[in-house]
Order: sequence, then C-alpha cells, then structure tokens
Amino acid sequence: MTHGLNGRSILVTGAGGGIGGQIVAQLVQAGAEVIAAGQSPAEIEEVCRLHNIRGIAFDVADEDGVREALGGLDLWGLVNCAGYGGQVAPLTSASTDMFDRVMAANARGTLLTTKYAAQSMIEAGRGGAIVNVSSQAALVALDGHISYGASKAAVDSITRVAALELGRHNIRVNSVNPTVVMTKMSASYWARPEIADPFLAAMPLGRWATEPEIAAPVVFLLSEGASMITGVSLPVDGGYTIR
Repeated sequence: MTHGLNGRSILVTGAGGGIGGQIVAQLVQAGAEVIAAGQSPAEIEEVCRLHNIRGIAFDVADEDGVREALGGLDLWGLVNCAGYGGQVAPLTSASTDMFDRVMAANARGTLLTTKYAAQSMIEAGRGGAIVNVSSQAALVALDGHISYGASKAAVDSITRVAALELGRHNIRVNSVNPTVVMTKMSASYWARPEIADPFLAAMPLGRWATEPEIAAPVVFLLSEGASMITGVSLPVDGGYTIR
C-alpha cells in the first residue's frame, strides 16, 4: 500500500524518544520530509543524524517558543509525541505540582503545537493530518495514574475538538492510545511482578507493545488510507481497554 506521504512535510515532536524515533523512521521510509523536534538539540541529534533530516528544538509548553519555532514552517502534517509521564502515585498523595507539570507537557503542549501547526496548514490550503500520541490511560482507569490519565484524556478531547474545527479545511485529527512499551523508564514500575502479572493477564494479547507497533498506526492515520478517518482515539493496546 502506498501511503501518499511522498514529499509531505511532517513535524514530529518528541522525536528523540523511543516511540518518536520509530515514528520518524517509518515516516522517512514512507517518503515524508520529516522535521524532528525535541526540547533541546541534544535530544534529537542522533535521530537527525541517523535519517539525515532537519531538527528544531523548543519546549512544547512554552507558547512563545512554539509560536517562534512553528511560525515559519510549511507543514502538511504533525505528530504530537512529546510527553511527560510524571510519577505513579495514589490520588490521596498526588502532588499538585507534578499534576501541573504533566498537564503542561501533555495537554498544553498538544494544544499549542496543534494551534500553531494548524495555522500554517490552513494558510497553505493543502489540507493535512495531525496525530496525537495519547494513552490507554485516557480510556480506562489505572492505579496511580491520576495526573497522567487526566492529561491524556485532555489530549483525546483536544483531538475531537480539533477534528471538528479543522475538518472544514480538509485537515484530519486523530489520536492513538498505546498500552505500555517496556522501556528503561517504564520498567521501574511496570516490570514489577505484582504490577506486570495481573496487567498482562487482563490483556487479550498478553504482552507489552513495541515501538514499531505504536508507530505503524500513526503513519497509517497520516496516510491516504485513512482519508475518511478523523476524530478517533485508536487503542493500540492488545485489547486491554475492551475489558
């Protein structure tokens, strides 16, 4: 299947991470002109070198920085993959400072990059597509994920409203909602047997996701194959959220 992405300029935030880097790799393979974004030049240096692509650095939660970074870009597409997991903590001891940090990175960041990318896309008049990387935590309750879950539920809401408002400009907006990808960062919590065993037992496919398995649906939702799909939150979760 051809993706119809040849030569299309697509910005990927969080491009230096595992999932973000894999999204970049698959988009490059599909022929897109990818711009890798990270909070600092060091975060995206390797992915830019590996794929010989352009990189830009900005904080997704800083409106002035986002406006300046995206103002001159001629974009067809956007992937909002930048995010912050915060900490796993019960509601009764949750830090409001941590809540604010998680919401700023995930919800505010998605809003700002979508806001300024959409302005560029509308001005260009070519239509386009936006995909937000959300989480299964937006769809079902997970112990200790009060801040993260709230932030990703906000991402899904931003997705739906953006799809409604931007559809008239032929710009589609969707989100993917991954389950756990076992990285070094996630292993500190999810690899603990008392957490992992019941979680995987409740998942029909019974295993952790991989970065390529999350990236592939992102590329599909950007592609011509998804040309009539907008406003959806697509679980990529091995069936976990059907419980």
